Amino acid sequence: MGVGTNLKRLRSKTKLSQQEIADMLGLDRNTYTNWENETTDIKSQYIPKLAEIFKVQIQDLFDSEGKVEISNNTFDNKDNSVGLIIFNISDKEVINNFNSKLEELIKALRK
Repeated sequence: MGVGTNLKRLRSKTKLSQQEIADMLGLDRNTYTNWENETTDIKSQYIPKLAEIFKVQIQDLFDSEGKVEISNNTFDNKDNSVGLIIFNISDKEVINNFNSKLEELIKALRK
């Protein structure tokens, strides 16, 4: 997920229009639209203001929030066990929730 997708998602959460954000930044709407469409890069001077507008950390503008990737790469072992699942989770809240549920599952399986 690119920064443009993150900008769209954050803007959707705040229910602001592209024009409203462009006005807050003192920009033309087309400039902001190009950032969301990833046709032009965001000038570094606007990054802190975008984080302030969306009430997020600067890193959150570039990280994939809520992204969960699951890869199921299977292989056969000599003991006939099969399977390897890899989770790549990049959202802290999702990670915490996942870890909590996983710990509950492990405790239940041990009983």
